[in-house]
Amino acid sequence: MAGPSEIEWTEATWNPVAGCTILSPGCTNCYAMRFAARLAAMGTEKYAGTTRKSGGRYKWNGKIKLDEEALAVPYRWKSGRLIFVNSMSDLFHEAVPLDFVQRVFRTMGETPQHTYQVLTKRGERLEKLPAQLDWTPNIWMGVSVENADYKHRIDHLRRSNAATKFLSLEPLLGPLENLDLSGVDWAIAGGESGPGARPMEQDWVLSIRDQCLAANVAFHFKQWGGKNKKKTGRLLEGRTWDEWPASYQRLQRQDGHELRIATGSPVR
Repeated sequence: MAGPSEIEWTEATWNPVAGCTILSPGCTNCYAMRFAARLAAMGTEKYAGTTRKSGGRYKWNGKIKLDEEALAVPYRWKSGRLIFVNSMSDLFHEAVPLDFVQRVFRTMGETPQHTYQVLTKRGERLEKLPAQLDWTPNIWMGVSVENADYKHRIDHLRRSNAATKFLSLEPLLGPLENLDLSGVDWAIAGGESGPGARPMEQDWVLSIRDQCLAANVAFHFKQWGGKNKKKTGRLLEGRTWDEWPASYQRLQRQDGHELRIATGSPVR
């Protein structure tokens, strides 16, 4: 799985790893589990055997597959793009060998035309590996925090060597008050979508937005979610919130050439 993405905060996805394990409440209705089962049924070998059906739906079974061929894909994309790394897995899953993680980082470092967005729920392993990874400036690192029980993941992120650090506060399953946003560059908030989506309250989102504004952290509101996310939309108090971290390089065209322009401050 690599190619254009409909996710609001990225441009493409790249999946050198397939498969995962349910870790915390945010994983319960993970879209990737359903998608992996569908791809396997369509004959995509990469996802075969990565899920099991339980309680009438497909869930991760812990089987991890490494995709050697996928490591070459970013080299073939000549025009720079924002790339979400492992939308169908977690690069810091305990079953992904360190040497493979290092090879993924090598690919990212050798393709500086791209900006990579790596996201994990496994902050503990993230914190243990920084000295063994080459953190080039085009690698953004994020952690998922779905409710207050997992705020500790932000501390692990803060101790990583990534130049740009971000939070994925989705699916947002509870209030997140008094967040320590020091060292954080960007926060994405959003409600759960799809079958069985759990509700999100407006006050939770407004609190996160206000904390970000106070801390000068770029804020992105992805969606309200629900069974039909297109119907509920992504307006918050009458407007969209599509801020970007200061390191984001906006694509501009000049004389037929593509230029990436660093903004130097949160893009509002």
